Amino acid sequence: MPAGRAEMLAWIDRQQDRLLETVAAWAGISSWSRDPGGIEAMQTAAAQAFGCLGPVSRIPARPREEITDTGEERSVAVADILSLRREAAAACPRVLLGIHLDTVHSPGPACPPVELTEQGRILRGPGVTDAKGGLAVMLVAIEAFERYGPADRLGWEVFINADEELGSPGSGLFLAEAATRNDLGLLYEPAIDDAGTLAGARKGSGNFTIVIRGRAAHAGRHFADGRNALTVAARLALACDRLNAAGRDLTVNVAALHGGEAFNVVPDLAVLRINVRAATADDAGWATSRLQEAVTQADDTEGCSATLHGTFHCPPKPLDARTRALLERVAAAGESLGLAIEQQPTGGVCDGNKLAAAGLPTIDTLGVRGGGIHSPGEYLVVESLVERAKLTALVLADLASRGLP
Repeated sequence: MPAGRAEMLAWIDRQQDRLLETVAAWAGISSWSRDPGGIEAMQTAAAQAFGCLGPVSRIPARPREEITDTGEERSVAVADILSLRREAAAACPRVLLGIHLDTVHSPGPACPPVELTEQGRILRGPGVTDAKGGLAVMLVAIEAFERYGPADRLGWEVFINADEELGSPGSGLFLAEAATRNDLGLLYEPAIDDAGTLAGARKGSGNFTIVIRGRAAHAGRHFADGRNALTVAARLALACDRLNAAGRDLTVNVAALHGGEAFNVVPDLAVLRINVRAATADDAGWATSRLQEAVTQADDTEGCSATLHGTFHCPPKPLDARTRALLERVAAAGESLGLAIEQQPTGGVCDGNKLAAAGLPTIDTLGVRGGGIHSPGEYLVVESLVERAKLTALVLADLASRGLP
């Protein structure tokens, strides 16, 4: 291994305590996607940390549109995107690196504590793996590359968004534009498992909301005058669930049903929420059509109306030749560190789906090893902080030295 790379790896080794302390501190900041105050606090901490690499800009995100539990459409502000760049000569490769700082964990007594367990081998807490560990890995890896290079032969751009757990509705346009400015993408979602497996192909994801409106009536005196929106919603939910048996590579999850208040009132409103995962664009289109057909059949059933909202916010991400070549580069870097890095398909989605759809070959699970994401048991394997920072630093150095795959 060249002397400069050995020095780079040794420097990363010395960042172990700093990495752990940083992730623990960030996990102590509640940054639930729907908590503007917590997001702002986390953005301030991240901007301060990444300031060592250069000026951090704030890019306005578009408002997101949502359907409330009362069936109304509304726009909700989305926090800015944090961004910084290092320019290089036009002939040099350009890399987009990024990750989100929002989490699924709402603040309050149910939010898990941040704690170091198992003789310091495991860090537990909200967002430690998804994805504040990845955020710290990305920072230290870029720092190491900038110190030991060859930094002048690679351009890079960093983005940190705050709405990924909602499907990146506000930052999606920025991601599509950033994809056109770069040659490849590296994202810091957690590894698929605690062995460090990378994601290959990803399914696409669509979020759909069906609003059913009926007619309220007294459940005792005038029951026949009512039109029960909940019973129509229940039949729709079962119709959507039956799509799982259609023999296609997709899943349809009936995720939530809201409606009704008092026992003695025929409910006049129901809001049904559905998530669909599909491996191909054809399956995504088929599922969307079937949902619309079911809603059309339910519309005006027994005096009720039904309306479908939503779309596939994350297109499927197939494993194409360019991404496979990039995976091979990452695996080779891992091998030089004594790591056997595999890849496998997954039903999970992330911003890598959007970047790939915009034409950018992207590896999107370069974050830490761990597990229990999106649950109170979320954990991070502490040794993977240094391990994954080294992996990225070597990939960057390789791209700067050898060019694109």
